[in-house]
Amino acid sequence: MKKIAFTTCFVFCTVMLLVLTFPLDQARAQKDRRLHTPVTRAEEPFVPERVLVKFRSNIGLDHARQIVAALGVREDGVLPATGVLVLSLPEQADEAGFANALATRPDVEFAELDRIVQPAELVPNDPWYANWESHLRKIQAPSAWATTTGSSNVTIAILDTGVDASHEDLISKIVPGWNTYNNNSDFTDVAGHGTAVAGTAAAATNNGTGVASVCWGCKLMPVRVSDASGNATYSAIASGLTWAADHGARVANISYIVSDSSAVTSAAQYFQSKGGVVASSAGNYGTFSNSSDNPYILTVSATDQSDVIYYYSNTGKNIDLAAPGDSFSTQMGGGYVSTGGTSYSSPIVAGVAALVISANPSLSGAQIQNILKESADDLGALGWDSTYGSGRVNAARAVSMAAGGTPVDVFPPNVSFTALTAGTAVSGVITVQVSATDNVGVSSVTLSVDGVAMGTDNGSPFSFVLDSAIVPNGSHTFTATATDDAGNSSIASVSVNVNNTVIFDTTPPSVKITAPTNGSKALMNLAVYVNASDNVRVVKVELYADGTLVSAATSAPFTTKWSTKKVSAGPHNLYCKAYDGAGNSANSEVVLVYK
Repeated sequence: MKKIAFTTCFVFCTVMLLVLTFPLDQARAQKDRRLHTPVTRAEEPFVPERVLVKFRSNIGLDHARQIVAALGVREDGVLPATGVLVLSLPEQADEAGFANALATRPDVEFAELDRIVQPAELVPNDPWYANWESHLRKIQAPSAWATTTGSSNVTIAILDTGVDASHEDLISKIVPGWNTYNNNSDFTDVAGHGTAVAGTAAAATNNGTGVASVCWGCKLMPVRVSDASGNATYSAIASGLTWAADHGARVANISYIVSDSSAVTSAAQYFQSKGGVVASSAGNYGTFSNSSDNPYILTVSATDQSDVIYYYSNTGKNIDLAAPGDSFSTQMGGGYVSTGGTSYSSPIVAGVAALVISANPSLSGAQIQNILKESADDLGALGWDSTYGSGRVNAARAVSMAAGGTPVDVFPPNVSFTALTAGTAVSGVITVQVSATDNVGVSSVTLSVDGVAMGTDNGSPFSFVLDSAIVPNGSHTFTATATDDAGNSSIASVSVNVNNTVIFDTTPPSVKITAPTNGSKALMNLAVYVNASDNVRVVKVELYADGTLVSAATSAPFTTKWSTKKVSAGPHNLYCKAYDGAGNSANSEVVLVYK
């Protein structure tokens, strides 16, 4: 063993690489310091006794391995699809010196240490952050903060019970606000709810005081919309939205159930037209909402620390996103309070929206909404669902998408029915064809009748086979919903008249004997062939000989037979009688045959 060790050391020396030896305990102590001491970039920890190297493209793998063997080091494998060799060095080797010397070789493209890197995160020093604000880590806020902690040019309007502007973690964040309930500038918090909501979204952070928030650098605009008990009206909220939009807010949070209000929706549409985003609470009653999606308001449900929907959180067709329902936030009158509910999942989404705008202020309101949805962590059923919406909000991915300038598709598909028009009458089994096009691509088309989904087609041409008898006779609304890969959707609807009433059939069949012909000789077992047709369907043909029924056939080509074994010699009259499903019948012309 000593001879082998000496040979290895000798090879290192002969290739003139800078390999330093140390006493074993000293070398191990040095490695321990590298792995456990906070370091600068130049001193970041790395995997001991390992170097990564890639030889130039004109050096084959076998040749590269010969070079490595000549250097006296061991190859521990190749990184897939890269050609990068993982080298294992002797314990006494200077990894950095070996990598630097190896990198100077003309046949080497690069050589480097296998460094141990930490996530690119920014951790605030607020005392309550580490143990009480796990929701910020759940949405990967620390990684988002490495890109932006929020711009002071971005303002979040808090439409609530007011805000305690004197709170130590809020005082530096407040811009002038308004009171739409009393129509004055007194936005003092009257119930405490708004102060906790504001601190969740944008409390001062990394100031060594209190709590951390989602969007550190953004400003807060208090807009009181409630009475003294905390109750708010649609009109006060709608007025607050338009006031905030006109006074520079880019994000608005409404921790009330408002997405089904037409008045608030109109104001939210105005807010979005000015480049803004509105977030609101789904509610805390554990109920399901049948309200349709509101394209101007992000409705947010609440999740627990295990990323499971809270029992109290409302769900429904209007859910856009989910967010943690727990927060530790600012308290009216000073201090801090543990909070929970969709009232706090909503400002978390509002705070992430403000981070997205801070990263890319040129985004439109619709683009910001799409980024938040596309970057969310998909929970529950694959894709959108009525519990988590598009998923639990992910601040890191949202900010990365915005900062990276990733194009966001906000254009919905064009969709129309190909043949169905208003008043079209249908019956029985029908084929419904839909035309759907998009600037990028249509991912699916769903056909519904009176709001009930009948099927989904994921590939063009989009068509559906439907038995119209599943609905009563009368007028019904057929709706086609086309969705693209970005989640944009559009609909086309048409009123269709379904009529599956059985119409009384009075038209008899037509029937003709095609063989034998008139005057033919009758064989012992005579086959009689007929041509029978009907406006609906022939169900039976009977053969009569001399007025007596002798045989019948119930399926095409309705061939009947007559046994003449016991029939007297001479002429005989033959005719056939055809029946349809309604009971109508008709006789053929008489054919004369001879025995």
